[in-house]
Amino acid sequence: MTVPLKRAEQARAVMLELFPAGFEELDGTDGLELAAYTDAGGEERLWQAFGGGAVSVEVPDGWEDRWRSFHKPVRVGPLWIGPPWEEPDPDALAVVVDPGRAFGTGAHPTTRLCLAHLLALSRGSLLDVGCGSGVLAISAARLGFGPVYAVDSDPASVEAATGNAAANGVEIDVRCADALLEQLPETETALANVTLEAVRALGPRLSSERLVASGFLASESPQVAGFRLVERREEDGWAADLLARI
Repeated sequence: MTVPLKRAEQARAVMLELFPAGFEELDGTDGLELAAYTDAGGEERLWQAFGGGAVSVEVPDGWEDRWRSFHKPVRVGPLWIGPPWEEPDPDALAVVVDPGRAFGTGAHPTTRLCLAHLLALSRGSLLDVGCGSGVLAISAARLGFGPVYAVDSDPASVEAATGNAAANGVEIDVRCADALLEQLPETETALANVTLEAVRALGPRLSSERLVASGFLASESPQVAGFRLVERREEDGWAADLLARI
């Protein structure tokens, strides 16, 4: 069904109540399109909630597995990052992430840009701020960084990162913490693939000698207190900066 954009938040709330296990949404020219895979009972609930705006379509067999086709492995230097149903390259350092529970799988340009910076750095202790699923922290550990710390304010992300680290056989100290309020571990390198505002706010709170920062567009240039720009990498309109302490 399609709802006007002005009703999008209300419609999302209704869909979340009807289908807490999940639903799909897609921005369209006429509004927001919402869809749920359900049975006759779920179809009835949709009609009760949305009336004639709900349209049912029979889904062909195999829909449960089609989402897997959207998650492809990526390769950054020696690193292979992909889902568990794909076979890693035999010559690669594999980082296996289950996208069914992850908050980042390596496919976004900012992740690849951060990894490209890490590949060029000397190894040492590392802090991943806003670790999400732990892709970057796990990749750092696979590359020889250590000890590796990872923090995120979202308990679900901490759980995902902890599980992914164990599945990949690496040791990472994962903590649930607000990086803008709580004390952070002292490391040689800090990594923050977050937002432009968060990168700017992190500067005074970091003790690291270098910072790999991303999560912003190539047209944006974060001024981070206490750091100077050393190198910028760009891909598909996104950027990642290597910064050094002044």
